[in-house]
Amino acid sequence: MSKNSKVVNLKDKISGNEMDLSLCNLTEVPARELALFPKATVLDLSCNNIILLPPEFCSLTHLMKLDLSKNQLTCLPDDLGSLVNLQHLDLYNNKLTVLPVSFSQLRSLKWLDLKDNPLEPTLAKAAGDCLDEKQCKQCASKVLHHMSAIHEEVDRAREKRLLREKELEKKREAKQREREAREREARKREKAEEKEKRRKEYNAQMAAAAAQEQQKKKNEERKKKNGQAADKKVSVEPPPKPRRSLIGLMFKLLLMLILGLAAAAAACRLTDVRQEAICAPVNAALDDGLAWAGQQEGALRQLLQRLSAAARELLESTQASKN
Repeated sequence: MSKNSKVVNLKDKISGNEMDLSLCNLTEVPARELALFPKATVLDLSCNNIILLPPEFCSLTHLMKLDLSKNQLTCLPDDLGSLVNLQHLDLYNNKLTVLPVSFSQLRSLKWLDLKDNPLEPTLAKAAGDCLDEKQCKQCASKVLHHMSAIHEEVDRAREKRLLREKELEKKREAKQREREAREREARKREKAEEKEKRRKEYNAQMAAAAAQEQQKKKNEERKKKNGQAADKKVSVEPPPKPRRSLIGLMFKLLLMLILGLAAAAAACRLTDVRQEAICAPVNAALDDGLAWAGQQEGALRQLLQRLSAAARELLESTQASKN
C-alpha cells in the first residue's frame, strides 16, 4: 500500500465490526488486506479518490454495509453481485453512468443511494431522489427490479446468441459432414476407377499372354507340319546313287585320258616332235589303232546305235519320272 501512505495499519481503523477508511486520500482499495478481517461487516471508504474497485473486492462477501460516497468511481466490478450479504450501499456523488448486470443478484440489498451520479435516463428514473430513508429503500427495490429486467434481457440476448451460435455450429457441422461425405464418395470413386483400371490391365495382360501362347502353339504346329512334310519328302525322294557319281567320275577320267592321248597323238603326227624317239611308239600305236578301227567300223557303228538307243530310253524314263 505504498500509494495509501496514510493507512499504516488496518487494525488501527477497525472498531468492533466497523472498518473506517474514510478521508484517507485512498486511490486504491486494499482488498486483499481487507479480506483478512472477515468480522468487519461495515466498511466506510467515503471521501477518498478511488477511481475503481479491484476484482478482488468482490471476494469480500462478509460485507453488509458499504459506503463509497464522494469518490471518483466511473464503474463497478462485473462480479459485484457476489456480495450477497450486502444490505446497505452508498454510492452518492460518484461518476457512475450504469451498473453491472450482476447488481440484480444483490437480493439482500435494502438501502441504496445513487444521487449526484450521471446515470443514464432509465436507471436515473428507477433510482429516484433518495432524499430520506424511505426513498433510499424504494431506490434499492426499484433499481434491483430494473436491473433484474436488464439481466433477463441480457440472458435472453445471450440465449439468442447461443442459439444462433448453436445453429451456426450445426450448419457448420452439416457442411462438414457433407464435405466429408463428398470426400469419401470421391475417394470411393477413385478406388473403384483404380480397381477397374487394374482389372483392365490384368485382362489385357492375360489376353496378350493367351495370344502369345496361341501363336506359340500355331508356330509349333506349323513347324511340326513342316517337319512331317520334310520327312515325307525325304522318304519319297530316293537317295543319290553313289554308283552314278562313280560312273560319271570314271567317264570324266576316261574322257580326259582320251583327250590326253589324242593331244599326244596330234603332237606326234603334226608337230616337229614326231621325229623324236618318244613319238615312235605313239605313231605305231596310232597306226595300229586306225587299222583296227577300219576293220571294226561296222561293229563300232552297231555299238554306237545301241548306245544311242540306250541313251534315248534313259532320257525318256527320266522325263516320265519327273512328270
